[in-house]
Amino acid sequence: MLIGAHVGVADGYPAAVDYAASVGCEALQMFVKNPRQWRGAVPDAAATTLFASARRTRGIGYVVTHTAYLINLGSEDPTLWERSWRALADELWRASLYGADATVTHIGTNRGGDLRRGAARVSEAIARALDVAASPVRLLLENTAGAGTTFGSTPEEIGAVLREAGPLHRARLGVCLDTCHAHAAGYDLSIPSGWDDLLDGFERHADPARIEVVHANDSVFPCGSRHDRHAWVGEGTIGRQGFARLFAEDRLADATVIVEMPGEVPEKDLVNISALRQLREACGAPGF
Repeated sequence: MLIGAHVGVADGYPAAVDYAASVGCEALQMFVKNPRQWRGAVPDAAATTLFASARRTRGIGYVVTHTAYLINLGSEDPTLWERSWRALADELWRASLYGADATVTHIGTNRGGDLRRGAARVSEAIARALDVAASPVRLLLENTAGAGTTFGSTPEEIGAVLREAGPLHRARLGVCLDTCHAHAAGYDLSIPSGWDDLLDGFERHADPARIEVVHANDSVFPCGSRHDRHAWVGEGTIGRQGFARLFAEDRLADATVIVEMPGEVPEKDLVNISALRQLREACGAPGF
């Protein structure tokens, strides 16, 4: 299991790789445009080349990008829905320019509450984005904390999207499991039975093998709160033993682990990556 962090790109993409290596990353996650805007400048060809070179030199084994927060693939507003899938296609295209392995996206909402109908709308948006982008980058659907009408807080909801996808599109899809979101949605990841409930749900509805990235974030709020607030590994309501179970779980052995932490750089990444690497070593999980 590779371990890394979401890293900033304010100093440029090659510098982001250097920073990632300096804090012990074996993998990294990044934005490929401003996540709070629909549009972004066309990536500079020299920057993408330098990024790829820096990645090879620094030995970063996996790169995942994260889409803009504005995207809502389940929107019932036809204008927002089309804008969202087109933005997703743009994100996938940008990710391919940087040679990313995957792109993570939030799914959006399902205001109507009908599982099949909501999943079909999301799946159609994904299909259009994949077709337009024509990108080799895999698309990973991230689970949510279950607040309001957000869609994708359970394996059943994510699995419904996968089932609605045609075989060719489904083959391009995976899952990003956020531990804070799952805990907030009602899966108590501080205890083994909570992990079993969650991964057994994926066994039934979506296949745990599709979990390609784990956002290893502790939770400020308790299980079932539906509040998404990240805490440092071992300092929240999941706790150190909850993350030890992550590394002991055979069904997640091939996933890449990414931290998305509040706080100041580089301390937030040095501390949390070190904590996860210690747990990985203690559990005898495969490393880099």
